[in-house]
Amino acid sequence: MVAKNAFYAQSGGVTAVINATACAVIETARQHPDKIGKVLAGRNGIIGALTEDLIDTSLESAADIAALRHTPGGAFGSCRYKLKGMDQHRAQYERLIEVFKAHDIGYFFYNGGNDSMDTAWKVSQIGEQLGYPVVCVGIPKTVDNDLPITDNCPGFGSVAKYVATSIREAAFDVASMAKTSTKIFVMEVMGRHAGWITAACGLAAEKEGDGPHLLLFPEVPFDEAAFLARVKQCVEKYDHCVIGVSEGLLNKEGQLMAEAGGKDAFGHSQLGGVGQVIAQLVKERLGYKYHWALADYLQRSARHIASATDVEQAYAVGKAAVELALAGRNAVMPAILRTSDTHYRWEIGTANLKDVANVEKMMPKAFITADGFGITDACRRYLSPLIEGELPPPYRNGLPDYVRLSNQGVPRRLPEYAV
Repeated sequence: MVAKNAFYAQSGGVTAVINATACAVIETARQHPDKIGKVLAGRNGIIGALTEDLIDTSLESAADIAALRHTPGGAFGSCRYKLKGMDQHRAQYERLIEVFKAHDIGYFFYNGGNDSMDTAWKVSQIGEQLGYPVVCVGIPKTVDNDLPITDNCPGFGSVAKYVATSIREAAFDVASMAKTSTKIFVMEVMGRHAGWITAACGLAAEKEGDGPHLLLFPEVPFDEAAFLARVKQCVEKYDHCVIGVSEGLLNKEGQLMAEAGGKDAFGHSQLGGVGQVIAQLVKERLGYKYHWALADYLQRSARHIASATDVEQAYAVGKAAVELALAGRNAVMPAILRTSDTHYRWEIGTANLKDVANVEKMMPKAFITADGFGITDACRRYLSPLIEGELPPPYRNGLPDYVRLSNQGVPRRLPEYAV
């Protein structure tokens, strides 16, 4: 058997641990030189495949590849680009085959979330529909934690740890100043449709009076009167109120409360600023002085406070993806399966891409308190193990020491192609 090359790419919003997955894919592939030649990474995701902009990872040292395990961001660049269906844009798939043939690619690994698994699923059909054999494996990643089948998504545990830590620390600050200054602190976190990250903020409140005192989920339509009454109650009781809110918060009419008006490349509404909307509402209705914060990219890039569990799982799914491909498993995705809640244990299973693509896993009703403003004990049991453990990066001159790969391109063999 002649060793085929593998294509690997990162897609969608990157995370603190997606490079740990990349590390696993490359290191595992290097352990099987008889079956996998080189791992060629797509520069900026699937766009790199379409434009034949490929990176030769074999030129990177073992030490630099290993350093990806503690480096945030996307080492090869990511993208928000969704392939259309074969019937709509057959030329795109024919172009992929041209590139795969030109570079002897027999394995395709796509590392991303919901839309990315849709792309992986579509690419997996190339062999059957266009007669080019390629083994395609999707690799889970999304801070939103909304992929189905897998118990949780690599990237989420570290975001959860960051937001829970940040809102706890901010709560101590606000409590210190509440008598004569700020009484309200609002932190806006990611989560377009699913409130997993918002729920993670709730881990910071372990006893009576701890912040956050209210959580606003995208699954629960915003009730202004109930919200303001609860804020007033908290201030009267604790002298301050700390609030975690999802960027995807909806009003009672089902409209986003903070839609910037634009769309991203996946067709999703550009969000941001709901934290300010909520804070100003409190000021206007109740008169309390406030501060608000937008965690934004900070929450998903904070490798310095990554969850050790998350790093381990991110590496595990990358390793499993290569092993599945070597076993000839096409159109699948490695999934994290929880085997024990009491003493947290997990293993890697397998999901079919067709069952994952474009499916979002929302917060179960049983995870949100009856009043809609908090998390239940069941939710806490689910979330707590995912933020456990610390695995800080090495430091140099007082700052995290991250790696930048050389990312040397492979010589092009085909005519230019515009996307």
